[in-house]
Amino acid sequence: MLGLLLGLAFQGSRGLWSPDEGRYVGVALQMMDSGNYLAPAYSPASLNFSKPPLTYWVIAASLHVFGRNTWAARLPYAVAYLATLALLFAMGRRASPRKPWLPALIYATSLFTFFSSNIISTDVLLTLTEGLAIAGFIAATWPETGIEQRYGLFVMWLGFGLAFMTKGPPGLLPLLSVAVFTSICGGWREVVRLLHPVGVAIFLLVGFTWYAIVILRYHGLLHYFLHQEVYGRIFTAMHKRHAGAFGWAVAFLPVLLLGTAPWWRGLAGACRDLATPSRWALWRKEHSIQLFLGLWFAIPFLIFCLSQSRLPLYLLPLFLPLALLAASRMEHTFDISRPRTAGLLALWIVLLLATKGIAAHGYGATVDNRRAAKEIAAAVDSSDYHALIFLEEATDTYAVEEQTLWGLRLYLDRPVYGVWWHSPDAGAQICAAIKTQGTSLLLLDRDIPSAKAQALLTACGASAKPVGLWRNNMLFLAQGLSP
Repeated sequence: MLGLLLGLAFQGSRGLWSPDEGRYVGVALQMMDSGNYLAPAYSPASLNFSKPPLTYWVIAASLHVFGRNTWAARLPYAVAYLATLALLFAMGRRASPRKPWLPALIYATSLFTFFSSNIISTDVLLTLTEGLAIAGFIAATWPETGIEQRYGLFVMWLGFGLAFMTKGPPGLLPLLSVAVFTSICGGWREVVRLLHPVGVAIFLLVGFTWYAIVILRYHGLLHYFLHQEVYGRIFTAMHKRHAGAFGWAVAFLPVLLLGTAPWWRGLAGACRDLATPSRWALWRKEHSIQLFLGLWFAIPFLIFCLSQSRLPLYLLPLFLPLALLAASRMEHTFDISRPRTAGLLALWIVLLLATKGIAAHGYGATVDNRRAAKEIAAAVDSSDYHALIFLEEATDTYAVEEQTLWGLRLYLDRPVYGVWWHSPDAGAQICAAIKTQGTSLLLLDRDIPSAKAQALLTACGASAKPVGLWRNNMLFLAQGLSP
């Protein structure tokens, strides 16, 4: 019941926030409107292969069943949050057998995980799929029944296949922890035994089928995946996400120091254990699950710190081993039946829900796509245009993706285009969109001279009529391609 309350409260009260929420929902809507569920795209003219499609498929399925609204867009994330709690309960039977519910309680009420569950991103689903994979490994390694021992590895490979379809290579980072733990406790022969033919076949079928199809269909896509999405993110600052020697501290330390509230005491004890060599030696001797949990956190975290692309949400899956470690440390001392403990926990939950409610009714106005849609609708009758085209002054095309309010598509029911002002074919892109969609609303970045923008359209035979202002950006109705 607590999970339902925390997961579903205010799910539809807050509009989609840019950039990520609008971007993911916009791609899902483009899939629904075009019928092309194979190739993710922001608009009919802009493919987007930066992420595998599982996130978009899940959102599209929810929108199809429950309607095109914010609540439906976020529903899969509430379900993923609840499913993650269930997996933590299952893993808690090994990590904290006296209180198997404690890891789920810690995860559900931690500051970072609670608010992250309300954000449309790949990371919430990645946490679930990685959790499924590790739950399968734990069941196979510390089985309670013959079925768990027999089928646990199949579940593990299924989970990793889904994780790979959610975020690509980062979804396999816990597999490194699995391999290292297995080699420490059983040698490399045991590592080879993890490669069960049926399990690997499940992983390849689930995780690689889409990649194989799109790589064969779209020329140059393999190079894009390897150069942009692997090499570029790990070794370069091209994505401008807290790169540099100390970028990891900026991105991750606040999450670990503040996002683990209010469970600092249990995590401090777990950290002391992880920092004690004798404890590691004992865990290794006993093939302890605590050794695996420590590796599950430490290895991916080290890789995230070394990578040059870092965002706070990258750490969300690592709150699974943190919750399990804290629970294993606290299971002998945490007593929820004590009135003081229960009262403080209830007060904390009220504070979490109140903060979530405040954010839903006021905070984040500048990035709220629903509010932006209302403002645009008040300025221009939506019946006057069939698409929205953002002409952006930006440093590069990636910045255009970040600045464009893709989530307007959910609220205005119109395709959204993002065009880079400095692109050599900016005019051709706009005119192609007008030719495809008909009369379109052009939202001109305030830093672009309107006379130059109109000249750009005139060059390809389109006309633009000023119709107002929106947040100091000029609005034009663009139409009328000449024969």
